[in-house]
Amino acid sequence: MKRILQKILGALALSAALPTLAAINPIRLDTVGYLPELPKVASIAASCTNFQIIRASDRKIIFSGQARGPITNADTGENLFLADFSACREPGIFQLEVSGVGRSPTFEIGNRAFTEAYRTTMLGMYLWRCGTAVSATFDGKTFAHAACHTNDARLDFVGGTGARNANGGWHDAGDYNKYVVNAGVSVGVLLRAWEDFGGALAKVKLQLPPDHSGLPDFLREVKWELDWLLTMQAPDGSVYHKISTVRFGAFIFPEAETAPRYFVPWGSAATADFAAMMAMAARDFQKFDPGFASQCLAAAQKSYQFLLKNPLNHPADQSEFSTGTYAVRDRDARLWAAAELWETTGDADCLRDFEQRANWAGGQFDVSWDYGNVKNLGELTYLFSTRNGRDTNLVATLRRNLIATADGMVATAAAHGYARPLGDRYSWGGNGTVARLAVVLHAAEKISPQSAYRATALDAVHYLLGRNSFGRSFVTGIGFEPPLHPHDRFSAALNLGVPCPGRLVGGPQPHANDWQDLERDYTRNEIAINWNTALIYALAEFLPAKTAANQK
Repeated sequence: MKRILQKILGALALSAALPTLAAINPIRLDTVGYLPELPKVASIAASCTNFQIIRASDRKIIFSGQARGPITNADTGENLFLADFSACREPGIFQLEVSGVGRSPTFEIGNRAFTEAYRTTMLGMYLWRCGTAVSATFDGKTFAHAACHTNDARLDFVGGTGARNANGGWHDAGDYNKYVVNAGVSVGVLLRAWEDFGGALAKVKLQLPPDHSGLPDFLREVKWELDWLLTMQAPDGSVYHKISTVRFGAFIFPEAETAPRYFVPWGSAATADFAAMMAMAARDFQKFDPGFASQCLAAAQKSYQFLLKNPLNHPADQSEFSTGTYAVRDRDARLWAAAELWETTGDADCLRDFEQRANWAGGQFDVSWDYGNVKNLGELTYLFSTRNGRDTNLVATLRRNLIATADGMVATAAAHGYARPLGDRYSWGGNGTVARLAVVLHAAEKISPQSAYRATALDAVHYLLGRNSFGRSFVTGIGFEPPLHPHDRFSAALNLGVPCPGRLVGGPQPHANDWQDLERDYTRNEIAINWNTALIYALAEFLPAKTAANQK
């Protein structure tokens, strides 16, 4: 009871510290940039009529327009005017100026407007690496730590003694533990990005240590996580739920966290997520590393066979741990695993398994989805497969429901004052959910090439990078007034005055204006790999020279 009371009082104190919108720049737009050919709209929380786009280098007016409004934005309680400067396609660095209101932060218009944001967000993933020393320079500062957690992990809670190698992978969030279920949606979305935009991703050089693997940098980073995941499979094919200390550690460098870390007992959701990830990796790495691809496929098949022999949902026993639970049911993960194994192998039993599960679920696509519901990933793999034997009725249902879901996102964005495609739905990690909408919107665009789908996916990016009620970027190191105090142990230990770059914070919840840049506010200002990877997907769509990856 005392702990519950402390949490309630803490939440009330945090809510009382929330900023008022009155002190925020009323001109809210994407403070990173815009693509020349796509819509460009700013939201202005002040009465206005005319606006101008001014070139930053010489203050020359290059565009003038008239704001539209006011419109009432119910979730933020604001009357907003909209400044549409879509016709402005000249490349360069600009500001939006409104007479009597002020000027916006600078922003770029150009085909490469999001390349550096993408590269920085991928740098955020590299700096999450566990089990090795990392070092990178960003904006004149060096972010580094020594090799950490090289003793992963003890077998005490999984029926063994001593330790077994579980080195590598990414630290999960603002803590240093590693969780298979959250890796599932994270790796799944990254490999989906590779399959959708691999041609563009392969062209971007990332800030990674040199190696001689021959892998594109993007896949090198994903493989760091996959190599760790392979250590999480038990001999019988089940997959351990996480690597964790018994309780969360202090805000210290990762190499200073020396408390024992343990394998946590297997769970069926972790096992199914593992099978799906490995099946995807088997086909995506085949062109570059056939040996690794074969290893991944064998691991996927072993875990899938284990799931067939153990058909009931089996939650991991986490009774000895007070760290992140990621306790979810396995139904959606089993569907995803069946889809990916069928796509990789053509196995008819996997096809039947998927179709039975998808028909039971009604062939629906979800708007809001994350580690607890990865059904969308499996359905997209099935829908875009070129293999023979699919159920034509199910394919038609999936196509119809995909378009309906994407159309709903388009309509929601159009009705919102900041064009937030998730509308007034705010929850823990909601910024990641906003970014993840791009996966469904891009899929809809492939089926029905309507410009609104791509524009709405970009609306999600614009919201995260500054077109929001705070007028700020939600990504560390990127855009105007990005977060300086995320709930992140590594950033706190560095004490550089700025946090580790390229990390998307969770964002406002439970209401639109409920966000603050406070380290202690883990419910709104933590960082996590599943939110970052969603943003990486969203940015990948808007890299220059986008081409489809030919992986098969």
